Amino acid sequence: MNLVLSLYKSVRPLQWLKNLSVFAALIFAGGLFDMQYFAVVFKVFVVFCGLSSATYLMNDVADRKKDQAHPLKKNRPIAKGELHPSLALSAAFGIVVLIMPIAYGVDKFLLILSLGYILLQVFYSMVLRNVIILDAMAVAMGFIFRVYAGALAIDAPISSWLIVTTIGLSLVLAFGKRRSEVTLLASHKISVETRKTLKHYPVGLLDAMISINASIALLSYMIFTFQISPIRSALSSTGLLPTTLLTPKWMMLTIPIVIYIIARYLYVVYEKKEGESPAQVMLTDMPLLGGICLWVISVIAILYYLSPITFIPQ
Repeated sequence: MNLVLSLYKSVRPLQWLKNLSVFAALIFAGGLFDMQYFAVVFKVFVVFCGLSSATYLMNDVADRKKDQAHPLKKNRPIAKGELHPSLALSAAFGIVVLIMPIAYGVDKFLLILSLGYILLQVFYSMVLRNVIILDAMAVAMGFIFRVYAGALAIDAPISSWLIVTTIGLSLVLAFGKRRSEVTLLASHKISVETRKTLKHYPVGLLDAMISINASIALLSYMIFTFQISPIRSALSSTGLLPTTLLTPKWMMLTIPIVIYIIARYLYVVYEKKEGESPAQVMLTDMPLLGGICLWVISVIAILYYLSPITFIPQ
């Protein structure tokens, strides 16, 4: 039982939240409530949960000695010796073997994309994680793989501006994570090298990169909402709205929410100093979680009820 629990902790189910990004194309194409397409994208979600879990197992095996010196990572099962490295690697291999047929069953191109994701993660573990800036950019690439996988599976269009927004947000998370690690290690006065690139990241550089990418994410999201074709409101037939508001870009109403979400996350990183695990922050910081939930509800309300659209795959 302890072995099963250790394996469960090592695959980090909390981090599966990142894989929800595979639903982006489905949501913005108007197909969220089409059960046929939802089931297909859910399979993509399962595929990336498996791939990311296999990656975590491999990384934990490679980093077990460094993790033992980290104030938080030392509690990981592999670092604590609760899960043997050979068993962890066997589990990672088994997960990949089980996941690949699912990917191929969805689409042969999803299989290719999944293999590309694995190669990216292997290259990251061996090379990119030790190269300043590129280590964070590799994290952003992982999110791009997820978003495109979700779109590819249902042959749905996806806005280039939404991709840029994804890149900006993922880089904010990546650099914010490194900023929090620097603060955490300094507060515990730990000089042992737990992440090779940290010693090359001046705090000023991290702050600048967070600011730049937060601006990129916000501006590209604004443009994305501007470029969504105006759809005649469902309220137009009721006569409740004036002519001027019959074909507005309603998605612009979500911009203030996104501003709040980004600002709140930056507050968590800089003031609460809790940005090392973005997934955990999103679930434990109630104002941030509330902002994300409000954004999701607003997007669904606008795209599916206020200005209903029909999902037509390309």
